[in-house]
Amino acid sequence: MNGYSRIRRQRLIQEAEGYLDLILVAGGPLPTTPANRTRLAERTIRVLDQLESCESTRELHRSRAHYLRGQALRLMEQYPTAIAAFRQSLSLEPQNFHTLLSIAWCYKRIGHVDLAIETLEEALTFAPQRAILHYNLACYWSLANHLDPALAHLSRAFELNAKYRTTVHCEPDFDNIRHCPEFLAMATARLPNEC
Repeated sequence: MNGYSRIRRQRLIQEAEGYLDLILVAGGPLPTTPANRTRLAERTIRVLDQLESCESTRELHRSRAHYLRGQALRLMEQYPTAIAAFRQSLSLEPQNFHTLLSIAWCYKRIGHVDLAIETLEEALTFAPQRAILHYNLACYWSLANHLDPALAHLSRAFELNAKYRTTVHCEPDFDNIRHCPEFLAMATARLPNEC
């Protein structure tokens, strides 16, 4: 492997990440159209196709490329294809909780909340201290109308990262349990280390 090939691979990864960043930033405070989002996501995929043509792409770059491809496909709402790309990334980095979180997110969007839950439970086996996993599990258990696991994971998410208290009130995934007294008590309670 020569230095030029390594630099080219890194540049292609950074370029793909840049296009995805443009989509995500434009999806925030700036207005964007679905057509523009799709164009940028397609550009991301074309850049990643160039990376695949590199002969000696290292495993880490391949994993990252599959992950970025999955993100682009997810943003184009091609969820089953995105899941396949994320699974390829996961085969190279089996304990990447970000990839499992992305897979679960896609499963939820195609109506497979059961598989989303299963995927995040797998992620918890090696990343139990990640509040985002617990928070999303709380959301998915709520969607599945299972109050006890939803509350258990929500409580754990709050313990690990109190910022989730600010999002729980407007999160539509909790609509199924929003009026349960246990949920209301938890959503309004303060942790001992909060002001």
